[in-house]
Amino acid sequence: MTVVAAATSTGAHASGATNLATERTRQILSWYNGQPPGVLANLYRLLHHGRLAGTGKLVILPVDPGFEHGPARSFAPNPPGYDPRYHVELAIASGCNAYAAPLGFLEAVAADYAGQVPLILKLNNNDSLTKSSDPCSAITGSVGDALRLGCTAIGFTIYPGSAYKNDMMEQIRDLSEEARSVGLPTVMWSYPRGAGLSKEGETAIDVVAYAAQVACQLGAHIVKVKPPTAHVEQVEARKVYEKYEIPIATLADRIRHVVQSSFNGRRIVIFSGGEAKSDAAILEEIRELARGGAFGSIVGRNAFQRDRATAIALLQEIMDIYAAA
Repeated sequence: MTVVAAATSTGAHASGATNLATERTRQILSWYNGQPPGVLANLYRLLHHGRLAGTGKLVILPVDPGFEHGPARSFAPNPPGYDPRYHVELAIASGCNAYAAPLGFLEAVAADYAGQVPLILKLNNNDSLTKSSDPCSAITGSVGDALRLGCTAIGFTIYPGSAYKNDMMEQIRDLSEEARSVGLPTVMWSYPRGAGLSKEGETAIDVVAYAAQVACQLGAHIVKVKPPTAHVEQVEARKVYEKYEIPIATLADRIRHVVQSSFNGRRIVIFSGGEAKSDAAILEEIRELARGGAFGSIVGRNAFQRDRATAIALLQEIMDIYAAA
């Protein structure tokens, strides 16, 4: 199913599809009552761009691993990725709803590709040169930068569970307030990490659901979390999951619970693509995400580490799964 083709065809079918798309967008925007008109307008732009325009679903291409993991680890599998232009062109050609990146990558392409795809400026980033069980990202961009570059939203990572969580929460409180004042929504990466969490606990269902709730409470307009496992990390949480028989056996069950934990589905929740894996594994995961009611995916390494033609085909197949859900 190609959403763009349906939206641009003629006659009653096109009119009906447009009306349905507009109604779904209106429903989603109604969950953000009280937000400034500029924020709502930019959420509309994100929801009405690319192959998934009007479906209420999002597929975003994020390219921050060069900063987070280093250039060779990020781009050696597909050397054209060393060039910032490769990524924005991939987002445009595949029909992504948006392209997200740190300041440097966006500054390198924003002028040449102005208006061709919504941009999200990642305002904080971390490097992997210093290992820490309690991470805290540095602020590497500003709301002013986002406006200057013509961005549609800002992005920010918080690490619930880190010893520095309070610093990050206070930072995003100030940055999101400034962003709202100029009409920019906030996309929040909420990744639990910290000395008090086991490695398995970082993607445990109770912890991921908690991280999504925290992001919503901090005012995120779009929440990004990792697909959760069936592991339950917290002893007190395990008692509740068992007492009330919360379904977590399948990935679709767990996605449904994370969406429920995000204001009962009244916030847009999208899921990361994670480490590189086969096409078949990616697509099966996406099907489970869609069955569980995910609003979409943010797919980075599993897209840009493939050659252009393969990446475009994979991204579009992901979009078609969401469009059909």
